[in-house]
Amino acid sequence: MASLHPFDPITPGEIQLAVRILESAFPGVKLRYKRIDLQEPTKHEVVPYLEAERRGEPRPPKPARLLMTLFHRMDNGSFFKALLNADSKSVVSAKELPKDVQGPLDVDEMMEIEQMYLDHPAVKAEIEKLKLPQGMTVCLDPWIYGTDDAKESRRLFQCYMYIVAVDHPQNNQYSLPCKFSPVFDGITRKLVRMDYLPEGAGTQSTDTQPWKQVPAIQYAHELLDEPLRTDVKPYIVQQPEGASFNVIGNAVSWQKWRFRVGFNNREGLVLHNITYDGRSTFYRLSFSEMTVPYGDPRAPYHRKQAFDVGDVGFGITANQLALGCDCLGHIKYFDGYRTDAKGEPIQLKNVICMHEQDNGLQHKHTNYRTGAATVVRNRQLVVQMICTVANYEYIFAFILDQAANIELEVRATGILSTVPFDNENGQTVPWGTNVGPGVMAPFHQHLFSLRIDPALDGYKNTVYYEDSVPMPEDDNNPYLVGYTTDQKVIKTSGSESTSVEKHRVFKIRNDHIINPITHHPIAYKLMTSPSQMLLAHPKSYGLKRAQFATRPIWVTKYRDDELFAAGEFTNQSKESQGVEKWAARNDAVEDEDVVLWHTFGLTHNPRIEDFPVMPMERVSVMLKPDGFFTKNPALDVPQSDQSFNKSTLHPEPSCCAGPQDRSQVKL
Repeated sequence: MASLHPFDPITPGEIQLAVRILESAFPGVKLRYKRIDLQEPTKHEVVPYLEAERRGEPRPPKPARLLMTLFHRMDNGSFFKALLNADSKSVVSAKELPKDVQGPLDVDEMMEIEQMYLDHPAVKAEIEKLKLPQGMTVCLDPWIYGTDDAKESRRLFQCYMYIVAVDHPQNNQYSLPCKFSPVFDGITRKLVRMDYLPEGAGTQSTDTQPWKQVPAIQYAHELLDEPLRTDVKPYIVQQPEGASFNVIGNAVSWQKWRFRVGFNNREGLVLHNITYDGRSTFYRLSFSEMTVPYGDPRAPYHRKQAFDVGDVGFGITANQLALGCDCLGHIKYFDGYRTDAKGEPIQLKNVICMHEQDNGLQHKHTNYRTGAATVVRNRQLVVQMICTVANYEYIFAFILDQAANIELEVRATGILSTVPFDNENGQTVPWGTNVGPGVMAPFHQHLFSLRIDPALDGYKNTVYYEDSVPMPEDDNNPYLVGYTTDQKVIKTSGSESTSVEKHRVFKIRNDHIINPITHHPIAYKLMTSPSQMLLAHPKSYGLKRAQFATRPIWVTKYRDDELFAAGEFTNQSKESQGVEKWAARNDAVEDEDVVLWHTFGLTHNPRIEDFPVMPMERVSVMLKPDGFFTKNPALDVPQSDQSFNKSTLHPEPSCCAGPQDRSQVKL
């Protein structure tokens, strides 16, 4: 433990230590563990250590190593949050949480629910009514229950059922949804009720009928009717001298960048203490939360709203990646750990991959008088995590380049969350798309919260926005073509809107350091993704639980325990306790330790082309230096040339080729 950096992820030994501490604190009580994870050190304690590290000076003592635990007492069902000191092996605090606070889903719980509820007599009875052909079975997706009752305090799961057409590990069960949906109590494990799902736009099932046989729409290559393409030739990314990055533990150095790769159960991938050429840029970058509200107004789909960070966790759902599949080239993998329900550490192998990639030209100019050209390619470093949340996949990437830009990219793929729908007579609904016989994909949104904790040459920064506006018709603009910029400094915590028509750009600056050329404070700008915000009605639980998704920009004053945009506990929440509460304090945020939150995402009205597996949908934002340097910081990147890149020419067709050969090069 003495060798661990303050931001290093939790180790298996620390998980075991936490269990021993808690078992001593609760003698004779059986505990069920939800989370055991690192509690990051308080900022004021760790900054002196980080600054000494950055400057290469002797480091002061490290802050205490703290561990956060969430667990249930099995004797009375009470839910606890405890903070443990790993150095002194002691309990710092142990707090029983209110009865209506539901902890996140854990992997063991999900597997137990699937098996237990498939074996439930009421579920078996409904399956029997389907009268499935020999060899077909039914599987179950346990969904977070959502909210539609302010008085509900039980830990509930809405289970959606699907027919498994073939015994294959990649069978697409989402092509064949069932019309019954059991609701279970996750604590008592009792059936609460059996919901019968809508059959059409306005009709409701009242009982399970024999299944009308339709073919499943498959995506697995072995199950496709059509043959695979044969004209795809190998594309091999080679780095014969290895990668240009260096890694020691979780510390990464690449070109002029230095940062630490963090990982936790909730957010998954986090970047800590990011510097460029010895200058501090960002203290912490993470995807803080996301919500996926569905737009199907029929019960019980009105409750269908996932918070994939708070309800489950990107770290919990992160894929264990395979060489040559998810990343190409020279790859560095990072592992993580979680705990099972008994408190045993579970290794999450290869959950983060890091590699370099070529992204076209960085800059180029040809002197047309001489024909001489300067050409520099854009080499990037990609740190990536892929999460499978039941049917959907999310690919999260922090992409750093040689010009000191940081892109934060999300790609959505996977399979649509489908519902049964009688569409054989041409019936449609305005809130979804028919994607197959008897199956519909409702409209929905994917809204992410990016948490940006800046440290631009120091930890006191200011956020402002800049609009590009036409100059008025006056003596300074006689030809009526001039335009300038208006700036608004955000002086108190709150929220703001993006504006495409004004080319609104949000910037973070350090008022204490002036660029000697521009004579303005050094800054980075956030190139926002102008996205549609949450479409649910303000009176709905869907909006009350996800206030962060109502505004694209939030600015708050830093506090150590404010990391998650929708609040700490989102499972079956009645309203959010997150960024909207912190912004409402009206804290002074000019020249302060501030946090900038950006809400962005996708409004996904499915296409039939998104089924049975969805082609990737991409959305990204960018952090770009703006007056942080005195010139292009990538000027020292070497010229791109053939001796370095070793490209090859495509062979020209032979002049003597016969008709059959010439057909291969037709346009």
